[in-house]
Amino acid sequence: MRGSRLSTRTIAAVAVAALSATGLAACGDDSGGGSSDKSIVVWTSVDQPILDGLQKGIDPLAKTAGITIKLQRVDNINQVIMTKLNAKDKPDIAMIPQPGVVADIVKRGAAKPLDDVLDKAALEGSMVPGALDAGTVDDKLYALLVNANIKSLVFYPKKAWDAAGYEAPDSIDALNALTDQIKGDGNTPWCMGVESDAATGWPATDWFEDLVMRYGGADGYNSWVTHETPFDSDVVRQSAAEFEKLFFTDGNVLGGRKAIVSTNFGTAGNPMFDKKPGCFMYKQGSFITGFFPKNIQADLDGEVGVFGFPPATAGGENPVLGGGDLAVMLNDSDAAKEAMKILANKDIGVPAATGGSSFLSPFKDFDVSNYQGELKKAFADVAYKATAFLFDGSDQMPGAVGAGTFWKDMTAWIAGDEDLDTALKNIDNSWPS
Repeated sequence: MRGSRLSTRTIAAVAVAALSATGLAACGDDSGGGSSDKSIVVWTSVDQPILDGLQKGIDPLAKTAGITIKLQRVDNINQVIMTKLNAKDKPDIAMIPQPGVVADIVKRGAAKPLDDVLDKAALEGSMVPGALDAGTVDDKLYALLVNANIKSLVFYPKKAWDAAGYEAPDSIDALNALTDQIKGDGNTPWCMGVESDAATGWPATDWFEDLVMRYGGADGYNSWVTHETPFDSDVVRQSAAEFEKLFFTDGNVLGGRKAIVSTNFGTAGNPMFDKKPGCFMYKQGSFITGFFPKNIQADLDGEVGVFGFPPATAGGENPVLGGGDLAVMLNDSDAAKEAMKILANKDIGVPAATGGSSFLSPFKDFDVSNYQGELKKAFADVAYKATAFLFDGSDQMPGAVGAGTFWKDMTAWIAGDEDLDTALKNIDNSWPS
């Protein structure tokens, strides 16, 4: 969920307070946070229902292995963990939500490689394509994706959509045609809002990430994320042209172009569920259902439909934008290695999935019948059919860009306060040398 992402960029004082709030104290020797050689502590910021489900799935496997594994929730883990890498009370394993932070831990020499701990070949065949890449630094595996979320989703009001006979598009051209069809029927195609207090603009970055990975492919996307390909480039301009076509065209978006920057992302999709829908499509991450009106949340399967953001061309490369929690081993004891193997067992996710949490397994052969509700099964279907799972790009960029100029200049462009040339050049110029 994007909210957890935003908390990672708060001030350091919050990190200290969050750590104190958890009540975590030194409970082991220099080798890690475990109380003994057989006791492993894992820090994570996942929501409590996911943590409880994973713990339930882990316990029997840990018992069989002769160890104990304790998941402990720590707010703002990205900042907290960096202050604890050399401390006596550091955890044995930390689940980190950003690949960039994983890379920082590796650079500090605190992460232990997993190439000889886990069966990489088996994981490569079982996990969604690209999942291992997210935890790979300098060609070595240092982190394992345990819990995932996806953002390449387009939500719609199921009853009104079905009554109108609309169908999910199989390409960006088909998405444009659908947009025209909805407008031709006298309806407003798109809901859109990028307002998010101090983080205003981040929903636009997700749009660009989805478009860049479709027009540029996985390799082109990764090149852009690392700034080998600049913002002022053909693939980004092509993405901007598509964004402009969808949202700057009269009648395409509720409230018009000018309303986008003042409309909060959390409520932007709610007009879909008016008696006469105010708009018909809203692209957001899987977490957005928690922002829908309470009566809609009470019957998600009956009220909400979803399709995966389509590929550039029908049948072409079809990546998915996502995020998740990457387990990093900070202590290379035998028990910690055994714990990593257990975290790599797809079955630990069954209680979390059947319990109705927002957990999404990164294993494409995970039984989707475990998920509660048709909407969550649809999320999984989008993820498991993707040709590549690619982590949120702005989360991987330097903070001055990913949580700075990328947000700010996209917002200025959408508002009409800045032209595209200026926006792209400003973002490129802000990249740390």
